[in-house]
Amino acid sequence: MPRRDQPLYKGSAGVAGPLCAAAGLRCWLALRAAAAMGFGDLKSAAGLRVLNDFLADKSYIEGYVPSQADIAVFEAVGAPPPAELFHALRWYNHIKSYEKQKASLPGIKKALGKYGPADVEDTTGAATDNKDDDDIDLFGSDDEEESEEAKKLREERLAQYESKKSKKPAVVAKSSILLDVKPWDDETDMAKLEECVRSIQADGLVWGSSKLVPVGYGIKKLQIQCVVEDDKVGTDMLEERITAFEDYVQSMDVAAFNKI
Repeated sequence: MPRRDQPLYKGSAGVAGPLCAAAGLRCWLALRAAAAMGFGDLKSAAGLRVLNDFLADKSYIEGYVPSQADIAVFEAVGAPPPAELFHALRWYNHIKSYEKQKASLPGIKKALGKYGPADVEDTTGAATDNKDDDDIDLFGSDDEEESEEAKKLREERLAQYESKKSKKPAVVAKSSILLDVKPWDDETDMAKLEECVRSIQADGLVWGSSKLVPVGYGIKKLQIQCVVEDDKVGTDMLEERITAFEDYVQSMDVAAFNKI
């Protein structure tokens, strides 16, 4: 510990050495952090994976609305990401929908090294010097006529994407529903009631197991399981069809509803 009358170590420029070193380290770290941003090479599979991970919990490259940051990265990507990178593909298709409004989106388009994770350096275009691809604007242009070569390449890429999309099997949303069907009284024929319920047939409806559950005063309700395709069968339709058997059914309730 130096005495009050003892000067701190002087650097060659006459600046206090420890203070200079600490300030220099902070400055170097700040510059390094500011410089090391990007997605790697967005023309490569690795770079697209970084973009996909970055967008896993984000809708846009910056902020909460589409901006020039999205346009800059979109144009660098150049083509729809593969289907397995669904976060990046979702973002790409969304930004592409702003084709006619891209010039009016807020913000100022910056270099790719100003966007993305702080621990990844942008290297897009560093590996290859493919100027033809870089000059293609997939949005098209209102001011300049699109070249035949650029138009052909854009159409080929869109056709490839649509082809891959059409081959991917569509995911059918289904739900498992547990229904409580209540009779009028303890004299209701529950076997006939269940027969009526199971007689309801519809595309996207499959009946499952069932049981009688005591309610009170000798009355039992029918608890029956079914699996439905969400786009084809709803609980309103089931209630309407089941309560139509008014000689047996007093009411119907949804006891449990779970997405599959």
